[in-house]
Amino acid sequence: MSPPVTERDGRLAGEIAVVTGSAKGIGRAIAERFANEGASVVVADVDDAGGRETVDAIESAGGRALFVETDVSDAGDVRALVDATLDEYGRLDVLVNNAGGGLAGDDNLHRIDEATWDVNVDVNLKGSFLCAREAVPAMVAGNGGRLVHMSSVNGLTGIGLTAYSAAKAGVLSLSRNIATQYGRHGIRSNVICPGTIETRSRQEEMEESGGGPARDEWLEQYALARFGRPEEVADAALFLASDQSSFVTGTELVVDGGLTAGLDHGLEQLVYDVDDVPTRPE
Repeated sequence: MSPPVTERDGRLAGEIAVVTGSAKGIGRAIAERFANEGASVVVADVDDAGGRETVDAIESAGGRALFVETDVSDAGDVRALVDATLDEYGRLDVLVNNAGGGLAGDDNLHRIDEATWDVNVDVNLKGSFLCAREAVPAMVAGNGGRLVHMSSVNGLTGIGLTAYSAAKAGVLSLSRNIATQYGRHGIRSNVICPGTIETRSRQEEMEESGGGPARDEWLEQYALARFGRPEEVADAALFLASDQSSFVTGTELVVDGGLTAGLDHGLEQLVYDVDDVPTRPE
């Protein structure tokens, strides 16, 4: 068994963190941020090449990482992931349930088939359940731990993608139940609900759905008039994974640039002239 402590100081110094779906995008940003804060990171993903790229990036920056190819919807894979973590590092302190995403075929209710529903729920909800079920006993054995689950603004309000949204709403309830059932064993469980984050896959999705005009209309819904960056979600994950949030459990942190603060910011621009630069009253 390798020593778990990296040579780095930081808010996660000496801790062991599993980050699922960390071959790219938000997951990679979280894995790299955790490593920079002193954690030894287990990169878990179905994407072998991407997962190893994340490990290489972490190690090149002086961090410590291990890749375990994992399909989070497969119970055997998830058990092997936690076993590999314990074999390598001896314990598990943080789990980030990040693997998931909107999958092909999702649409309005009457236009999706059962297979589309099943694969969305398997990856976005069942995967979080399986990973948490394996991680919690290992965390309790090590005197506690923290779970950070990735939901979405889609889990908070009705904005399309029926199967994905239903699964992400289920993540909220799963996390609350974990928080209440295991808090006395030193377990904290919280959720991040991101809005639109400019990952490569999201940029490709917007281009496929109309490019410039679609992107501009999408931006109209954001009070901050921009999309988020993966690093901004990683900051939120670090807060929930660290002792800075030591009295925070069973809740959701919305990282959405104001998307869910109002229904239509285009209307606010007309009624309240929100683009007018404010000045102090005379």
